[in-house]
Amino acid sequence: MEIVNTIGRRKSAVARIYVSEGKGNITVNKRDLKEYFTTEILQFIATQPLLLLDVRGKYDIKVNLDGGGFKGQAEAVRLAISRALIDIDPESRPQLKQAGFLTRDPRQVERKKPGRPKARKRFQFSKR
Repeated sequence: MEIVNTIGRRKSAVARIYVSEGKGNITVNKRDLKEYFTTEILQFIATQPLLLLDVRGKYDIKVNLDGGGFKGQAEAVRLAISRALIDIDPESRPQLKQAGFLTRDPRQVERKKPGRPKARKRFQFSKR
């Protein structure tokens, strides 16, 4: 099997991943997954597709992450891994689709408008 590379995005986070056959090592920005995502919830979110298809120790994954916060980055990694697993085995698509791992979450931060303190908040109104 050759190296499969895919991309995943969430908010302003971008995850570029490279999947190859191996022992299940996941490296994020040249650090171990557990070292990069310190909380167990974020580690779980990032590895959900692997757990769903039960291929945890089958592939080595190298991740380049850029932008966003930790939660957005974890969800970007989840999308990228899901897409890579489909490239490897197209039969796994229905399972991943039903779990909702193939949907790119389109929600972005709303821009700040001029003359206002935030995107929607207005300055306090004073009648007099």
